[in-house]
Amino acid sequence: MIITYLGGEFVKVQFGDITLAFNPPSKDSKLKASRFGADVALVSLNHPDFNGVESVTHGERKPFVISGPGEYEIKDVAVQGFPTESVLDGEKRINTVYMVTLEGMKLCFLGALASAELPAELKEELDEVDILFVPIGGEGVLAPSAANKLAVALEPHLVIPIHFEGVGDKSALKQFLKEAGEEKTTPQDKLTLKKKDLEGKEGEVVVLSPQN
Repeated sequence: MIITYLGGEFVKVQFGDITLAFNPPSKDSKLKASRFGADVALVSLNHPDFNGVESVTHGERKPFVISGPGEYEIKDVAVQGFPTESVLDGEKRINTVYMVTLEGMKLCFLGALASAELPAELKEELDEVDILFVPIGGEGVLAPSAANKLAVALEPHLVIPIHFEGVGDKSALKQFLKEAGEEKTTPQDKLTLKKKDLEGKEGEVVVLSPQN
C-alpha cells in the first residue's frame, strides 16, 4: 500500500492496481488539485475543498463515488460511512467518517470531524484501527490537543495528520506533534507499507509532506 498526502484533506491510497481518493478538492476550491484517475472517490463533506470528484476522473477512468453514510463494497474494498457533525463557513454540516478495509488493514478517515465526541455506533466500529487520518488546525475540525486525545483513545497503529496544509493552520501540526511527544518526526514524501509493517507500532505519528 502506498499513501500520499496531496494537501488539504486530499489523500491518495494505492494498492495493487486499485486507487482510492479521499476528499479531493474541486475546481472551485482555492486548493490546487493533483489530477489522476481513481477507482473509488470518498467525499466526507459536500464542500468545494473536499468534493472534487472531477479531479480524480481521468479519461475513461471514472471513480465509484461514496459521499455519505452507508455500507459499500467495491472490488476488494469494504467501506462503512458514519454521520457526524461539522461546522464550515459558519454552518452545521454532515461529515462522514469512513472505515475502509483493504489488504487486511483498517483505515479510518475522520474527514472534517469537528468534535472528539463520537456517536456510539461509530465508537463500536473503531476497534483495531490500523491507520487513522486525523484532521487538525482549521475551522470546523479538531484542535491539536483534541486530535491527540482522540488518537490516543482510538489506539491505532499509525496516525497521519491531515487538513493543516492549505485549508488549516500549519502551526497546528507543530502543536499536535508536541502533544503526541513526536516533535522529532521527520516528514516523508509518501508512506509505503504492508500489514506486517504495523506490528509493534502503537500510535506512531507519520507526517506526510504535501505532494501537490
